[in-house]
This record gives sequence, C-alpha cells and structure tokens, in this order.
Amino acid sequence: MSAPNSLRCLLRPSAAVPRQIAAATWTPSPWIAPFSTTPGAGKAGTTPKKNVPKPKAAAPRGVGMNPTGKKQSMKKFKKAQGAKTAKPPLPGERKAMRKRIQLSNNNALPVEGLAELEPGTMLNPKNIGTMAALPGAMQDNLRSLEAFKATQFWPMFRQPATLIRSETVDLMNRMQSAASKKETLRLVVTGERITGKSLLLLQSMAYGLQNDWVVINIPEAQELTTACTEYAPIPDTDPVQYMQNNYCLKMIQAIRKANASVLSKITTAYSHPELPQNIPINSTLLALANAAKEPESAWVVFQALWKELMRKGAARPPVLFTLDGLPHIMKVSDYRSPAFELIHSQDLALVRLFSDVLSGATSLPNGGAVLAATTRGNAPRSPSMDLALAQREAEQAGTELPKPEPYFKGYDLRSEEVLKTVSVMKLKGLSKVEARGLMEYWAASGIFRATVDEKAVAAKWALSAGVVGEMERVNLLTMHP
Repeated sequence: MSAPNSLRCLLRPSAAVPRQIAAATWTPSPWIAPFSTTPGAGKAGTTPKKNVPKPKAAAPRGVGMNPTGKKQSMKKFKKAQGAKTAKPPLPGERKAMRKRIQLSNNNALPVEGLAELEPGTMLNPKNIGTMAALPGAMQDNLRSLEAFKATQFWPMFRQPATLIRSETVDLMNRMQSAASKKETLRLVVTGERITGKSLLLLQSMAYGLQNDWVVINIPEAQELTTACTEYAPIPDTDPVQYMQNNYCLKMIQAIRKANASVLSKITTAYSHPELPQNIPINSTLLALANAAKEPESAWVVFQALWKELMRKGAARPPVLFTLDGLPHIMKVSDYRSPAFELIHSQDLALVRLFSDVLSGATSLPNGGAVLAATTRGNAPRSPSMDLALAQREAEQAGTELPKPEPYFKGYDLRSEEVLKTVSVMKLKGLSKVEARGLMEYWAASGIFRATVDEKAVAAKWALSAGVVGEMERVNLLTMHP
C-alpha cells in the first residue's frame, strides 16, 4: 500500500460514528489556525463556493411580489374600462366652442321700456347712466367684426344692450368733431383690468356703423405677432416687410360683411391692374372687396381698397380703425426672418399700416379715428409703451413727465415713436349714477333679485370700487352660465 493511501485510511475510520457523538467528542486542535491565507479555489481537494444570487430590483409601480417570489401585476384587479364610443372633435371644433358668442337668452325677462341705440344716442349727455339695446342688423355687423368677447356677460340677457358712460359720450363727441373737421382722432384707451376697454371699442364701432363710417377692426392683436398665421416677405421693400395673407383675407371678408351698405355706394377712382381680376373704374368698392377670393391675392386687394378709401374728396366716408391688445404690437414678434432673426412687430405690413395711422405718419384725408385699447389679462410686458402712455397722461394733466430709468436697456425706440403724440383716455370705475342704471337693468332682466335702492347701490359700488367687471362678479357671479 502506498503512503498516501495509508494516511487516508487513518483519517477515515472504518466504522461510522454517530453524528451527535462526533460533534460532542471532537475538540479543535489548538495547533490549527482558524483562518487560511491561501485562496479557497487554490487549495487542493476543495470545491469553489456557489454563486450567491444578487438581490432583485424593486418591482415597478403597480406590480407586486407574491409569496413565491414572482412578479404579480395589479392590472387584473383594476376595473375594466368600457370601449370608447364617443366621436373625437373635428379640427377646430374646440376653438369654435371656446370662442362661441351667444347674444340672447330666452329665459331672461324682456326689459320693458328699453330703447334701441340710435345715431345720436351716445352723443347726448342726458343719456349717461342709461342702457340702450343694440339693433338686430347692428348685431350681425358687430359679430362680423368680432367686436363681442366670449368673456362678456351677453348670454344672460334677452338681447344685448350697452351702458352709456360719461367716457362714451366724450369719445363719441370727439369722433364726430374729427369727422366734421376732416381730422384724425388718434386715441389709446387704457385702464386696469375689466374696466370696460373692449366694450368702449364696441360702442365706437356701433357709432361708426350707424353713421355710415367704414369700420375696420383687429379684434386680437396677438394673432398678428405670436407666429400663429402664415407670413411671407413683400418683394422690393427696404427694410423687408412681411405680409400675412390668410389674416388679410379674413379681415377683408369682415370689412365686406360689416360695411356692405356703405361700400356699395362708393365707386372706384383708380385702375388696379395688379388685381387678379379686372375691376374697371367706377365699380363699387364692394366689388373690389369681392375680388379677394384666395389668400395669395388678399394683400394686393387690401392695398387697393385702402388706396381707394384714402382718396381725398370724391364723397369718401370717414374711416374708423380699431385694435384691441396694443401691447402685443409694441414689441418684437415671434416671427423669424430667413436668417432666423426675430422680426419686429413694426416690420409686419398690417401692424405697420395701423402704427402709421396711430402715430400720425399717415393721416385720414376724409376724417375719422384710429383707436387702440390696452389689455392687462394676457399682455406681454412693454416698458416703452407704459412709459410713453404715462408721459402722455402727464402732459394732458399738466404735471411733470416721468423719466426713463437710466440703467435699463429694455426700451424700444420704435414703439416710443408710435405713441409720441397720441391722446390717452384712462377708464376708471363707474359713478353711482351709472352703477344704479346698470343694476336696475339687471333687476329688470330677472337676474338681480334684490331691491335696487340707494343702500344696495352704495354697498355694491363700494365693494367693487366702481369697476364694471367687479360689479358683474359681485352681482352675477353665481348666475354665470
């Protein structure tokens, strides 16, 4: 027997020793080290340790672990959803619903003794504090011009009516004076939120339509500057200007619908060979406006129509040009040039046309007015506009002019030039006489149920500080549809 086998026999006893006895009688030798400096895999006669499983990652949300260690989804415990059978909205349907204008409510009571608006109603100071209903034909024309706002309280009454304020009488008399003297009234309507700036523009448009003016309106100036409509450079312009054909076509259609009775009485005095169709001399301006059928020709037709309206004499009517949202055109627009540089709002052709009339660079030869209203709800910050309007107010009041901040570099000189010589009308709260007339109209319509007396008027007027929008919130908020 070899030596290794002999040693192995000594280590392995021939008879099996019970496990508990061996564990009880065996004692470790004091000469055996409790550790070894040799790797276990390198020892002869030993086996490598088994791989220890790694800890599993945390289960994702909604997936649990059952007792067997398998992933368990919670989907089978969720309530089954039925099949979607609703028809998705068509393109533009949501926007149309959001901008929908409702001007009547059959559930409201008819107001007895409510007089309709006439051409001279808003000129008489005796009518301050009274309500006047808008005639049906005028409602269609104002709707075409987008003079109504979806945030106004028109759906709560039997028919739309407007409150004649002291500012209304003042503005209409100034418009009449400018038309009679063949001058141009250049005015900016400003004020805090919900003080009635847009409604004052509506009243001016109503006055212009009833007195045979040509009314042009830009209802939301942000549609011209927020890069939401198509644009293209105008050839042979230095600096380069940009036309917005789709918006131009929409504007011409609104002008044609709202001013059809006036445009059908005026004939053309120039030949316009650049038009897509032949419009001979002595054709009506309504026929000229009808030549705009495609966006590609809209800007050319608008230029021809504007040229005809700007012809001095020849029985041309006064022109009213209004814009709501003045801060949007007093800054750099969101459009980009071919070099990917931002385009200033004054380089957009329609904005440039309005700004030239507002600044006085272009006058209305047959008289008229250009009105712009500021907005405080979604308006961008325009330090140049705020400074210019504050300076114009100080000039009108005869006080010291506010000065620009010496270390501020955010002023826009082009915007300041537009507002350098304009007039400013700042709207404030209603007087108690005007507030009482408005509350009596609400009570006659069945909306305001309390008794309208001096105590109630004083309480509501003090609570709202006379602001017309706040009065509507105080009295009609719970009745808003």
